[in-house]
Amino acid sequence: MGVLSGDRWYSCAVTNEIEQAVLAAVDDERIVAELRELVQIPSVDVTVAGSDVQAWCAQRLEKLGLRVDHWRLDLPRLASDPDFPGMEVERSDAWGCVGVLGGDETPGLILNGHVDVVPGSDFSARVEDGVMWGRGTCDMKGGVAAILGAVAAVVAAGIQLRKPLAVHTVIGEEDGGAGAFATLRRGHRGEACLIAEPTAGALIPANAGSLTFRLEVPGLATHGSTRSRGVSAIEKFTLVQAALLELEAARNLDPHPLLAHLDLANPLSVGTISAGDWASTVPDKLIAEGRYGVRLGEPLVEARNAFERAIATACAKDDWLREHPVKVSWPGGAFASGVLSDGDPLLAETAQAVADTGRPAPEVRGAPYGSDLRQYAAAGIPTLQYGPGDVRYAHAADEHVVLADVLHAARTYALLAVRRCG
Repeated sequence: MGVLSGDRWYSCAVTNEIEQAVLAAVDDERIVAELRELVQIPSVDVTVAGSDVQAWCAQRLEKLGLRVDHWRLDLPRLASDPDFPGMEVERSDAWGCVGVLGGDETPGLILNGHVDVVPGSDFSARVEDGVMWGRGTCDMKGGVAAILGAVAAVVAAGIQLRKPLAVHTVIGEEDGGAGAFATLRRGHRGEACLIAEPTAGALIPANAGSLTFRLEVPGLATHGSTRSRGVSAIEKFTLVQAALLELEAARNLDPHPLLAHLDLANPLSVGTISAGDWASTVPDKLIAEGRYGVRLGEPLVEARNAFERAIATACAKDDWLREHPVKVSWPGGAFASGVLSDGDPLLAETAQAVADTGRPAPEVRGAPYGSDLRQYAAAGIPTLQYGPGDVRYAHAADEHVVLADVLHAARTYALLAVRRCG
């Protein structure tokens, strides 16, 4: 094993025969082939392929000899739970999938990956110069393929685990986290969890959160030729937008140390605006929706209250909005923040596994986006993220993943699995 000195890791070569065996059993061709199959399933959340991909995962895990729990989610019951994280797309069918290798006790490690993707048109999974292109390659089917490759290596090496190893594939991460919520509510737990989200070589022990907001700004309609008789909702929104910019600036004055490397640790962005129904009519309503960053450690209720106070303060300064205030609502997913506790051994153990499989000591930093990390952390399961790909290419027209990074991740997961479970 390696040692931690200051901020640097010094690694030793893997000498344990079991660890050597599992690394030797990683099948690169199998991992690339399975990633291609995964990407070619267009598992956008609003399509039936979102269920097809979970069936694919369940079949793969069963073939590896894992005990598989593949179940249909009771969406109405889940949505009635006061802690439900929300959904931004309508689903009529959704499935969970958990595979466990080993005994019946609590797994020593969970390897988690979401199999849903955002809309896109390229599901070709074409490979050029060691890079696979297409929707989901980076976010995050590259990580899922690496997980499957790691588990396959443990099985192929014939390692008898002291503690079980679990695989959680989940849906709905992109729009709230319904899949992880359902998995945890079903009772699937572990001593620690590694999520294979794309991290560009870094270890991510903390995620800021995010909320989707909706603003309805009232106006008073009249003919455009007599606009002074009316009130333009568009003009009133400019006052609201100024207040939002002030709020964003205030919430970024003292970022959490894990997010201090970012230019905006807690961004606030208006994503859509709609107003008016006729060119020569003063618009009497404007609807704006956007994304609001939740600070690390900040309860969602406090984040919402800060936002609503800023809007109320802006309204109080304007004669029209004082009498006709902006309506604030919170549709869609609710991503709380999440963080790995200081000193938890999962961080050091994962860093050592990265180093012992041939990569430089990883940087440790937080991420400004929401993920399922916060759900596992809220359930009392130490969780961090490490996976192939760069989040800058997630959801992008040029989404891709370097295959060497996928194969390295598989080796890292396999080594971590045998160290925690074997």
